[in-house]
Amino acid sequence: MSGEASPVDRLPTEARQVVHKARPVLEMLARAGHVAKGALYVTVGVLAVRAAIGFGGDTTDNRGALRELIQLPFGKVLLVAVAVALFGYAVWRVVEGVLDPRHEGTEWKAVIKRIGYVISGLVHGALGVSAVQLVNGTPAPSSEQTSKHWTATVLRESYGPWLVGAVGAIVVGVGLYQLWRALKGSFKKDLKLGEMSPAERSWTNLAGRLGLAAHGVVFDVMGIFLILAALEHDPNRARGLGGALAELATSPLGPWLLATVAMGLMAYGIYNFVEARYRRVPG
Repeated sequence: MSGEASPVDRLPTEARQVVHKARPVLEMLARAGHVAKGALYVTVGVLAVRAAIGFGGDTTDNRGALRELIQLPFGKVLLVAVAVALFGYAVWRVVEGVLDPRHEGTEWKAVIKRIGYVISGLVHGALGVSAVQLVNGTPAPSSEQTSKHWTATVLRESYGPWLVGAVGAIVVGVGLYQLWRALKGSFKKDLKLGEMSPAERSWTNLAGRLGLAAHGVVFDVMGIFLILAALEHDPNRARGLGGALAELATSPLGPWLLATVAMGLMAYGIYNFVEARYRRVPG
């Protein structure tokens, strides 16, 4: 009896077996999710470029991109497909974090990464809910409104400023990590480069570096404003994606900086399309 493994001991192995059997479905969900993410970021980038050059429109976030997509021909059908893809992506990310098909392990760095996967899953799941709300005719709050609402809620507590400040620091850290990945090109290890042509590898390298750098800049802006919200005890200082882009437009470089970051977000969207085709999906 002493040599028999307990149910708890068997769980990691059994969980990996479940993931392995479900791999084709998880891979499909992951790739569909990257297509949906790519479409949203390209839309956000295009709208921000238009705002930067004074061609009309304004900076927006992924929820704003959903509102743009529903106005297209067959927009509701398109948004339903996007919602399904986002829910699928959410499932895949949560599975990555909880069941660990990547074999990240349980060291503290690995645990942080796995928590990040779960948070990413929850965020994209919430975005899928917003898409469903729009299809049903229910207005979905922007990331700006959501950020300010939750910041105000947390700041009411005695520990609120510390927690908001900590979250802001984490968001800044995520942004810096994205910038590091862009600089080092480490994102390429997740791709099937051997299946690409030389031209595809070159364009993927460019889109990945520009896209992750822009994504990192936006995260850093959002994190900095969360820290300011904590220091000043002012939830109105919190910024979502659209608000972060608007802040870039008010900087000394103004429209030029906004246009640069916006084109980077378009590149990030294109990089997600590449991931949909060439990303290595463990299982």
